[in-house]
Amino acid sequence: MSDLREAAMTSKAWPFEEARRLLKRYEKAPPEKGYVLFETGYGPSGLPHIGTFGEVLRTTMIRHAFEVISDIPTRLICFSDDLDGMRKVPGNLPNQEMLAEHLQMPLTSVPDPFEEYESFGHHNNAMLRRFLDTFGFEYEFYSATEFYRSGQFDEILLRACEKYDDIMAVMLKSLREERQQTYSIFLPIHPETGRVLYVPMKNVDAAKGEITFDDETGREWTLPVTGGNVKFQWKPDFGARWAALGVDFEMYGKDHSTNTPIYDQICRILGQPAPEHFVYELFLDDQGQKISKSTGNGISIDEWLSYASTESLSYFMFQKPKTAKRLYFDVIPKAVDEYHQQLRAYPTQDAKAQAANPVWHIHSGDVPESKMVVPFSMLLNLASAAHAENKDAMWGFIQRYAPDATPDTHPDLDQAAGFAVKYYEDFVKPTKVFRAPDEKERAAMEDLASRLEAHEGPTDDETLQSLVFAVGKDHDFDPLRDWFKALYEVLLGQSQGPRFGGFIALYGVNETVALIRKGLAGELS
Repeated sequence: MSDLREAAMTSKAWPFEEARRLLKRYEKAPPEKGYVLFETGYGPSGLPHIGTFGEVLRTTMIRHAFEVISDIPTRLICFSDDLDGMRKVPGNLPNQEMLAEHLQMPLTSVPDPFEEYESFGHHNNAMLRRFLDTFGFEYEFYSATEFYRSGQFDEILLRACEKYDDIMAVMLKSLREERQQTYSIFLPIHPETGRVLYVPMKNVDAAKGEITFDDETGREWTLPVTGGNVKFQWKPDFGARWAALGVDFEMYGKDHSTNTPIYDQICRILGQPAPEHFVYELFLDDQGQKISKSTGNGISIDEWLSYASTESLSYFMFQKPKTAKRLYFDVIPKAVDEYHQQLRAYPTQDAKAQAANPVWHIHSGDVPESKMVVPFSMLLNLASAAHAENKDAMWGFIQRYAPDATPDTHPDLDQAAGFAVKYYEDFVKPTKVFRAPDEKERAAMEDLASRLEAHEGPTDDETLQSLVFAVGKDHDFDPLRDWFKALYEVLLGQSQGPRFGGFIALYGVNETVALIRKGLAGELS
């Protein structure tokens, strides 16, 4: 057994814990279908959001962890529920009136409001695949429309006719009395209007595989359940899809957790074992509200990638998936810097520590070297102090601090410098508030400027940090963090900042002296 596999068998990293739980499913015999099937679901009623990405990423992490501890082949299916009827018009889309005219139509029958694809469902499916491909996921895409209409779902639909009463009994227990009167596990698609109908069944003929119902006008219809004429209600659809595909693992958000027993029972009634599950906590926007596709609140994937790398987003998603997380722009700098801290630590770790390191799971074991010799938080402060308008302006300072670094040899640093300028302009600059120093702070800052002017020794981070530290001690700052807070507020217009010695080393001693003089003169804004 390799060191990694041995470490993985006891690792407390959640992807390995889930992988080991899944492996127990086949400890007696391998799957008859020849592989373990992972699935993620996507409801294309709105544009893909960052929670959708997190679901695929985390499933992929468990899949790769499973491949370390088992030789059983794996597959990952991303299933789009694009035959669902459009229940409401998402508020963040163009052509609202046109969309309103197509309520209750399957998403793949609703015209694309962006006028780019065959339908709204096709548009959202394309957006899903685009961002999955951006991150290099290995997956197979399944469309519910094709799955139903091609006949791939027919066997399970016919079995559901045979087991109709059993499945209805499961569902009716979970419904209010008034809902019970009109509920059916089957949703017919109207032969004339094409709309998805929410109507009770008058008859279910298991022998013929047909259902009979009245439409909204009272007209009676009989349709075969096969061939895309009928789809499942969304809760039965979960269990039926698991049974049809032989799904072994699916994760979903906490809002689905109360339905898990329902999904599982339906899957078993249809003749297949229920899959393993992983329930994650939801993502919240800056106001603490659940992120929603239809309202477009929170931060989107494209927005994150405007300010930071794909790997930083993956790092954020790895952290504590069973804890609700606020997902907004201000979490980006910390995620970037912590990701690179883990990259730098990885080569020095043993197999056990590497198996627990987020970067192993982000890169599926093929972990790159970090060339980020300047933290992202420091780049933000550099952008502020230097009034940099592009990353080229940043490189003059970076190369004095790290002479061997170039955009070609340090591409992650080059990319981060560009991101830092944009992030600073959009999020830091508008919130900066400079203040004047009090008498004690002024005296200390004048002393610091004088000592820096007279300094002839090394200009590395630690030496300069010691110098700043000594000034604070000599001027009786207790606690010393009040001294550093004063430097940040007077010179950078913010209450927190980087290690100030590192900032001086990056920005330059003479430049910092000039910055202090401006701050004392009230010339910063």
